[in-house]
Amino acid sequence: MTSNVFTHPIVAGVDGSSSSLHAAHWAADEATRRRVPLRLVYATNASLAAYTGGFGSTDRFLEALNAEGRLRLTEVRTEILAAHPGADIQVHLDDGAGVPSLLQESKTARLVVLGSRGLGGFTGMLVGSTAVALVAHGHCPVAVIRGRKSDEAPPSEGPVVVGVDGSPASEAAVAMAFDEASSRSAELVAVHTWIEFSSDREYSYARQFLTAWDDIEPRESEVLAERLAGWQEKYPEVTVRRVVTRDRPVRCLLEHAENAQLLVVGSRGRGGFAGMLQGSTSQALLHYAPCPLLVVRPDTMAGDTDPKR
Repeated sequence: MTSNVFTHPIVAGVDGSSSSLHAAHWAADEATRRRVPLRLVYATNASLAAYTGGFGSTDRFLEALNAEGRLRLTEVRTEILAAHPGADIQVHLDDGAGVPSLLQESKTARLVVLGSRGLGGFTGMLVGSTAVALVAHGHCPVAVIRGRKSDEAPPSEGPVVVGVDGSPASEAAVAMAFDEASSRSAELVAVHTWIEFSSDREYSYARQFLTAWDDIEPRESEVLAERLAGWQEKYPEVTVRRVVTRDRPVRCLLEHAENAQLLVVGSRGRGGFAGMLQGSTSQALLHYAPCPLLVVRPDTMAGDTDPKR
């Protein structure tokens, strides 16, 4: 495969963990389908050189960090080439910390791919505000690769699931979900919920005042149909299953993701998906999704959110 410097690559963070290796393989599969380069990035976090430990000098410490990074990149590249002979694979050793390095890479990437657990420069990638920062401030969509069980390879079969609420972020997620389902020859499950309460008590209280509850579902079904119509015309080969329900969005998405190969959500939503990547909602998806999670922001999708383009 010939390298094309004008083609945005898919970037995968590498750190030597089994999780990042699964992520690199997932990214390689994605790059192969898209016919774009794969860029493997290892962050040495050279600022640690201020604490040389037993190495005795900053230069020796930096040399050790760089040697480790080059080894990890070579190992992953070799393994991926065995599965994808002729793949266009770039490698980059960065002296920054993990998140700043990937944020910089996201400026020219089509997609940034991370493992769900990390070592080395990517330690703590999915703890607290770090993952949220990458999703919130990155310049392209972000995929977090998870398996059904810890350290297990991600599933490669099943539908693509997308959360739909009509917000700009949701529109971007729908656009990418249709494209992913098409490239994978997979069914697309479009999930739309219209209510979110923080407790069953709040839900029960509100239910008393919604006497026309059964009238809501047809209206919400129409909303979902409208959001999908243009994309179904653009991707007629994609089979779409619509799910409209009154439920908390995270619980509903996790349920439908159980047998999925990919879960796609917008970075921020409204209605049922308000605050998708804030507080406990984001933690539930980032830490408990049983399949790869792809998070899309509307300003990272160029013109791809319009099905007429």
